Amino acid sequence: MNAEVFAEWLNRQGHHVFKTPNSYWYDQGPNFYQSFPYHWMIKPSEDELSRFLLTNYAFGLRYSTYLNFPIGKISYHAVCEKPYYGFENLSKWARKNIRRGLKNCKVKQITFDRLAKEGLILQIDTLNRQGRKLDLSYEIWQRRCLSAADLPGFDVWGALVDDCLAASVITFQMDDCVYMLYQQCLREFLPGHVNNALSFVVTQNILDRPGVQSILYGLHSLDAPVSVDQFKFRMGYVPKPVRQRVVFHPWLAPLFNKKTHVLLKKVLSLRPGSPSLAKAEGMVRFYLEGKLPLQQQTWPEPLLMNSAINLLKD
Repeated sequence: MNAEVFAEWLNRQGHHVFKTPNSYWYDQGPNFYQSFPYHWMIKPSEDELSRFLLTNYAFGLRYSTYLNFPIGKISYHAVCEKPYYGFENLSKWARKNIRRGLKNCKVKQITFDRLAKEGLILQIDTLNRQGRKLDLSYEIWQRRCLSAADLPGFDVWGALVDDCLAASVITFQMDDCVYMLYQQCLREFLPGHVNNALSFVVTQNILDRPGVQSILYGLHSLDAPVSVDQFKFRMGYVPKPVRQRVVFHPWLAPLFNKKTHVLLKKVLSLRPGSPSLAKAEGMVRFYLEGKLPLQQQTWPEPLLMNSAINLLKD
């Protein structure tokens, strides 16, 4: 249940995966690489980064590093850690919606075969609600699901309403941390709070496992709406402050400046929902802000709710 297994899953989906002295990388977009394991904080040398970009003809890359690192956009990971997770740790809002959800659905582990057959409509519906239009074919979805079926550490959970798959999430255990991957739900079941029930049951079950210390619900996204992470924090997860660093190819870096960013935002306003434009805008934004001192950066709203982080910001 380690990085090599996760790398194999990505390879089976057709991603290009590489290993450098400090991390693994995969092509999250065309010629743009994301580091993994996601929960690792790394400090690769400039030489390591430049060599990777030049050798693999990559446009850019992104990784998470420590808050005291001098470069990188102030950001967060949505996490939940032991020792305990239960109703008493949650807000009144969350407790009420979880109870409603548990009355309306049954949460249990399902097979990857079932997710492959029934899950695509959930994924497309979820992306559309979030305003993220993605060209996701049935073949790509099948490969994503079935590639994990025989790999250790992967599980899939479903929220079932009268045996209809209403919501689902893939999980993967990376050493003592478990990742929540691709949570999705059909909009017709949202009023029944099946997402709340799914998140609660999965979180509680995973944290009860021996050897598991934390759950990573995702990174601060380049392009996802704020509402995606608000749900996670209402469900008892917290924003762990980190710096996310975007690095561009040495030959391309001079092209990305304030004027480029303004232009990207204008083009994106004309084509809202374009995933490639939204991620490009996010990459340039993270890159430019990452050069500034923490106090001069635009802080994500979840971190502003933390008084200790506010003291650091001041």
